[in-house]
Amino acid sequence: MPGSPVDTVKPTSAPPPAGSPLDRWFRISERGSTPGREVRGGLATFFTMAYILVLNPIILGSATDKFGHHLSPAQLLTATALVAAVMSAVMGVGGNLPLAIAAGLGLNAVVAFQLAPRMSWPDAMGLVVLEGLLICVLVVTGLREAIMNAIPQAIKQAISVGIGLFIAFIGFIDAGFASRIPDAAKTTVPVQLGGTGTLSGWPVLVFCVGVLLTVALVARRVKGAILISIVTMTIVAVVVNAVADVPAAAWGLTVPKVPHDVVASPDFGLIGHFSLFGGFSEAGVVTASLFVFTLVLSDFFDAMGTIVGISNEAGLLDERGRVPNIGRVLFIDGAAAVAGGAASCSSNTAYVESAAGVGEGARTGLASVVTGALFAVTLFLAPLASVVPSQAAAPALVAVGFLLMAQVRNIDWTQYDIAIPAFLTIAVMPFTYSITNGIGAGFLSFVTIKAVLGKWREVHPLVWGVSVCFLAYFAIHPLQSWLGAN
Repeated sequence: MPGSPVDTVKPTSAPPPAGSPLDRWFRISERGSTPGREVRGGLATFFTMAYILVLNPIILGSATDKFGHHLSPAQLLTATALVAAVMSAVMGVGGNLPLAIAAGLGLNAVVAFQLAPRMSWPDAMGLVVLEGLLICVLVVTGLREAIMNAIPQAIKQAISVGIGLFIAFIGFIDAGFASRIPDAAKTTVPVQLGGTGTLSGWPVLVFCVGVLLTVALVARRVKGAILISIVTMTIVAVVVNAVADVPAAAWGLTVPKVPHDVVASPDFGLIGHFSLFGGFSEAGVVTASLFVFTLVLSDFFDAMGTIVGISNEAGLLDERGRVPNIGRVLFIDGAAAVAGGAASCSSNTAYVESAAGVGEGARTGLASVVTGALFAVTLFLAPLASVVPSQAAAPALVAVGFLLMAQVRNIDWTQYDIAIPAFLTIAVMPFTYSITNGIGAGFLSFVTIKAVLGKWREVHPLVWGVSVCFLAYFAIHPLQSWLGAN
């Protein structure tokens, strides 16, 4: 992004010779990067998304299927790490973008709390595999790429800004700096400062110091600012937890303490446990089809928003706003959904936290290979995966949110037919905690305003078609009732 703190970071070392195999494959020097920056970017991305190794087993492991069966947390952790390792590396080598892949949040909740209660776990994971296969078909036919290219440039920029606010909000919530006000409070204010309206506790202090450290390092254009902050604050958190009386629950999902056992054997018991069409017999054809439709639409546009936003921030979009190697990138993302279902760890997709790596200067797929390698290491070092608390990693999300927010200056706010959809895209993402919802709001408002102004011919037919799909997406529950799929 021209003029941003990211783009003005100077290389830590001279780029490799243009003729070296590493440089030729990843185009490192061509994109103005260095191996050192790519490694730092891969490390930063891993540390900001490693929470999925804890969170995905909790979400899937806390639910029961139609027959009362639970999934093993240990097996879920292995499956989550394995698919993230393989598919992140594949994205790096095949797509050559700094995009890491792991189990998608939101998608795993759909699987756990919507699909599983209506069928067995293998049946639910089979629907995830079908979802991924359908996305791959859309890629092969060129439809998915055509839709991405048909989106107005201002909407793409708004997606970047919305993602920036979204991941900053994630950081504030995960760190406990902001929290949901309990319904018992009987207030119309949905969130508050800290857990009680004020900031208190050592974990929140760690986060606040981490934010100040991160923004100070970014402002001074320090090389490796985000990674330095994550490592430093993790050490601080470990020390604080050791010397202060901090309840484990105060840290959230990850308690920063040195584990007793460093090495653990992975358990691959869930790999391959899926039934491709079992869900249709258990839940019915209509219900299962609607489930697949919901998964496809959520995965399709969640990934699209992430891919466009991260590529935009990395300065990799061409003059027409297109992502390089987009066909391969989209196919790999679809294949990741298939792999996630086949491994019983839910649909995998490109991660918005990859922005942390871009913030460290990553511009190529080498960063994703590094991230994948670290996920592979966690297969055997699972106890260490839970050392970094969210309070140490979340400041990176806040800083990257600022970097992505800078794209807002490129939107023409005087043209209401594009400015209003851009605003809704930006606002709905953090306010509904969903990238997909934000993109849907942008699409629907865009076609509505164009139609009202008599400019409907300016809207690409594919944008009209996608808007109809989003209309069905937002009206999924009435549709289920109408079709008798309650």
